[in-house]
Amino acid sequence: MSDLILGVIAVLFIALMIRIPVFISILGAVAVYFLFSSHSNPVLLAQRFTSGIESVPLLAVPFFVSAGVFMNYSGITGRLMDLAVVLTARLWGGLAQVNILLSTLMGGLSGSSLADAAMMSKMLVPEMERRNMSRAFSTVITAFSSTITALIPPGIGMIIYGSTANVSIGQLFMGGISVGMLVCVTLMVTTAMIARRRNYVPLRQEANFEPVSLRRALVRGGPALLLPVVVLGGIRIGVFTPTEAGAVSVLYSLLLGLAYRQITFARIGLCLKETVQTTSVIMLIVGAASALAWVLTRERIPQQLTALMVDLIDSKYVFLLVVNAFLLIVGMFIEGNAAMIVLVPLLVPIARAFGVEDIHFAFVFIFNLAIGAITPPLGTLMFVTCSITGCTIRDFLRDARPFFLQMIACLAALTFVPGLSLWLVRLIYG
Repeated sequence: MSDLILGVIAVLFIALMIRIPVFISILGAVAVYFLFSSHSNPVLLAQRFTSGIESVPLLAVPFFVSAGVFMNYSGITGRLMDLAVVLTARLWGGLAQVNILLSTLMGGLSGSSLADAAMMSKMLVPEMERRNMSRAFSTVITAFSSTITALIPPGIGMIIYGSTANVSIGQLFMGGISVGMLVCVTLMVTTAMIARRRNYVPLRQEANFEPVSLRRALVRGGPALLLPVVVLGGIRIGVFTPTEAGAVSVLYSLLLGLAYRQITFARIGLCLKETVQTTSVIMLIVGAASALAWVLTRERIPQQLTALMVDLIDSKYVFLLVVNAFLLIVGMFIEGNAAMIVLVPLLVPIARAFGVEDIHFAFVFIFNLAIGAITPPLGTLMFVTCSITGCTIRDFLRDARPFFLQMIACLAALTFVPGLSLWLVRLIYG
């Protein structure tokens, strides 16, 4: 590896660690290469930036972002919360269990962990505190449950990963269902154990079950829950591509908002503005990272790393352990989508050389970065939830210890039991 490439990497990581915006950090690092390399034309920087976002699969990003925004303005959250309350009413933890299940249900609609965390922090944490749950516990539940959003289709991270690694986005969506449910169930079990010890009682303790309440909640929230079914079913049977599924989801969410009488012409303009702002940030990062990927490929860095890892490591599971340790550290300092765009072109060829299946490695990768989002010193979900609820980082980390163990256990299971992420993909796709 040349001194110039080491300098590029150093500039990138220093800029990210001092919180310079991600796309500026990446472009600055790439600019160092073009300025000091003797055989590179600076015009290529602009060309590689624009070519990186001229990708048909990436058209799914603004579509699914727009669908999520329309869903948020359509009154869907309250309807899904009613359903979550009915389904979790007898579980220890009360609103904590509602928080987890609601994040899972909303994950199939919004696709944004940060948006989910901010919404739940404002909506549920005050009510959890009124029900005698500690602020730290309530904040921890909100932050950890928001990680599920990155795993449930149609997560934006899966679209970016699929387009970067040339992996089927439809298969990633299908694998995300089983991985997301694994995290949801284990998180609910962990919460119930802690809630029983702290006497956080269920919302309803009587023995009788009210099917009328469940039926009413399903009628109110059911149409929203059909969106992931429409998206995944349409992709699988070949009615539309993942990109076209994004357009279908926008139309479906808009019609749903109009049917619920929550979407007005003024709100449509607000939704489109929010879509443009969110999509612009993502695309700036994608374009900048595309230029960096071109530089690394030109210098044959992926090939050199692959050869080095194959020489030093003789087992794919040892390789996966090394990758887990590396990504957990990276996730502490770098935003997930940025880390994905930079590192996927480097690590995917090595994983393939060791015979690791693409979908399996994708979820090991994505799940590591999801854990990084709740890990100090720069965990974005941790800071978002704590800043909204007023919880101190020290109290957050104290109450988060059993949940960190639960997430590490899930990561170990995903790493060493590939079937957890692959069984549904194999069932549907063969």
